[in-house]
Amino acid sequence: MTPAEARAQFPVLERLAHLNAGSLGPLSRATLDAMTERVRFDQEHGRAGRPWYDDILALRGRVRGEVAGLLGTSADRIALTGSTTDGCNIVVSGLDLGPGDEVVTTDAEHPGLLLPLHVSGAHVRVAKVAARPTADALETILSCVTPRTRLLALSHVLWTTGQRMPVHELKRESALPLLVDGAQSVGAIPVELGELDYYTVSCQKWLCGPEPLGALYVREPETLRVAVPSYFAQKSIQPDGSFEPTDGAGRFDSGWITPPALAGIEAALAGAPEWRFERAAAMAELCRVLVGETFELVGERAESTLVSFVPAGDPAAVSARLYDVGVVVRDLPRTGWLRASCGWWTNDEDIERLVAAL
Repeated sequence: MTPAEARAQFPVLERLAHLNAGSLGPLSRATLDAMTERVRFDQEHGRAGRPWYDDILALRGRVRGEVAGLLGTSADRIALTGSTTDGCNIVVSGLDLGPGDEVVTTDAEHPGLLLPLHVSGAHVRVAKVAARPTADALETILSCVTPRTRLLALSHVLWTTGQRMPVHELKRESALPLLVDGAQSVGAIPVELGELDYYTVSCQKWLCGPEPLGALYVREPETLRVAVPSYFAQKSIQPDGSFEPTDGAGRFDSGWITPPALAGIEAALAGAPEWRFERAAAMAELCRVLVGETFELVGERAESTLVSFVPAGDPAAVSARLYDVGVVVRDLPRTGWLRASCGWWTNDEDIERLVAAL
């Protein structure tokens, strides 16, 4: 499959320069067809009966296995969730953090991670990495670690600057539990889990699946308390609510996920080409070069598929104007920046349309 053939999978790209997979990726024809067919299937079977329910469980199992394969792990370490925020809440609440504990994060995290950290009861120490070279991130984050630190929680790729954080080095140097927000990494750049403890996945962003849908990798499921149980947390339950947990990370499943969403992500994962990471990186570099000829870029080099820059005017107003002429980018609140997300479906014309519209 060539880049042109791969791009042709997405109907929206016939009209828009879609440069916002950091929020929501485009949906392919195969994904839309799978979702439509699943709705029809469910309606025909009345959403009832043992065969129908067994089919749902099989679909959940296939998606769990496909996400596991994407991350290079086993299915028993993957929970199906509604979002990366769900994953962060599952981990943070399961660690039973309290006032005597500390958590280290960065100054460029999404609310989906920051909010669970804030309500955990632990003291949150913030490492200021966004205004510094990425090469300084490891030392900057480690300098915030104290004997009371129980968790490092940060993004693999920062959603504002696009910087790639040294998550594996942090794990090796600190030996602390590490929760990684993978919203801007999984599907955009190659991901290796290594010794990482927890890694969240957003299925509606770079994986081009429907929303809301996510996943959570848990390296040692039995060591994390089930603090936010759903029906899928148990394989047996008593009248008082005590239960025997489901084997593996399935005990952390957020609950019922709509079958059309599961069918959609299954189709989306099957449609991703092997060369997707190289193509996305090349498009991000081209975007930096062309946008950088006129506008101030954020960051010193391309480290991810996100390209943030300072527009000429109010970012929200510029973003709205660009959408009106068929270019989709994100304005980043409280930063003064716009962000372009470059995927394997992006082509030169998309970036040229962005520059011309700016």
